Amino acid sequence: MVTERVPGVRSASIGVWVGVGSRDEDPAVAGAAHFLEHLLFKATPTRSALEINQSLEAVGGELNAFTSTEHTCFYAHVIDEDLPMALDVVSDVVLRGLCRQDDVELERQVVLEELAMRDDDFEDLVSDALMEALFGDDSIGRPIIGSEETVMSMDCAALHSFHVERYTPEKMVVAVAGNINHDQVVALVTEAFADSIDPGTEPAAVRAGTRQPVTKPQTTVIYRKSEQTHIALGCESFSRHDLVHRWPLAVLNTVIGGGLSSRLFQEIREKRGLAYSVSSWVNTFADTGTFSVSAACQPEHVAEVSGLIREVLVDVAANGITEEECSRAKGSLRGGLVLGLEDSSSRMNRIGRSELNYGKHHSVSSVLERIADVTPEQVAKVARIVLSRPFALAVVGPYKKKSQVPAELRTLAGQGFLPG
Repeated sequence: MVTERVPGVRSASIGVWVGVGSRDEDPAVAGAAHFLEHLLFKATPTRSALEINQSLEAVGGELNAFTSTEHTCFYAHVIDEDLPMALDVVSDVVLRGLCRQDDVELERQVVLEELAMRDDDFEDLVSDALMEALFGDDSIGRPIIGSEETVMSMDCAALHSFHVERYTPEKMVVAVAGNINHDQVVALVTEAFADSIDPGTEPAAVRAGTRQPVTKPQTTVIYRKSEQTHIALGCESFSRHDLVHRWPLAVLNTVIGGGLSSRLFQEIREKRGLAYSVSSWVNTFADTGTFSVSAACQPEHVAEVSGLIREVLVDVAANGITEEECSRAKGSLRGGLVLGLEDSSSRMNRIGRSELNYGKHHSVSSVLERIADVTPEQVAKVARIVLSRPFALAVVGPYKKKSQVPAELRTLAGQGFLPG
């Protein structure tokens, strides 16, 4: 249990964080964690789906959940006085949510609709395709939502087993932030989990990532009769436990494509108007991470956009970044961190994620200091490491085979960007 009192608010946010995600699934049940996230809200022994939803809506609260690669979170956001009720509902769903056959069939169709929605959102589709192109058939490379085949094949027994075997208290963190009292929260959680906790059981160890996945950079092309070509290019970077490289990489990402003043945005959109969407991003996991670049443009501009991406990455790999760029990126990261923690939900997310992923907390002040200490030389070193690695490529657009993809784009895959 971890809490944070947020002065000046009248809200409370609770999250039950479970250290189980899509990378914990066998291939036959890919998407089980996400499917289960839907299913547990359908009924508990004492509440129907309608009663679960009404309990929070009746007080103007929010109740929801999300599944990621390495964890799942069930959360609620309410007025402070409604915290006991919200905690009771969320714990009831997580611990005692039922896996009933009729609900499985109903939610199966909902998940299939969500898959269809993903397939119609080309930004999401190309991001999923990139992870597969980078990690192959490793679980970290599979879509969190699963596939149509696995969603159709999962039965009630498999989902129930996944729930009772993996969603156990020793793998959970309860995080609460807002206008709250720590001792009251401890008492409420102790009561809510009383029938589930074995005092003799040790908490699960922090996910350390001993099974480092092997990258197998490939090119994936998905045909869509679309007006734009969506491009995603990515390579392996660093795990979240690599605190030496984490913040220089964050600065590097900000300079390359993390904002409106980034090199990619300026070169591709502002100076030439070749794309509306162009960016870069970083993902971190227990044992690895990714650095990726994406863009969406009309097919006739793909060759030029690809050339500009290459120029930006080669230049940064060879020459690093300027002092001015480093200072601006650090300011952006520091401001974004602080401004992003202005409400109880953000605070709950931060402390819950930290406890689950690290088993300890880095204060906001300490993180701000780490960012402030980043130098252009450190960023240049990280750039040489990351941008020398082979990149995978995913393309969604009007190409029925790889040979139809412009050569300027195809040649970005399978290599790094160090000159020479």
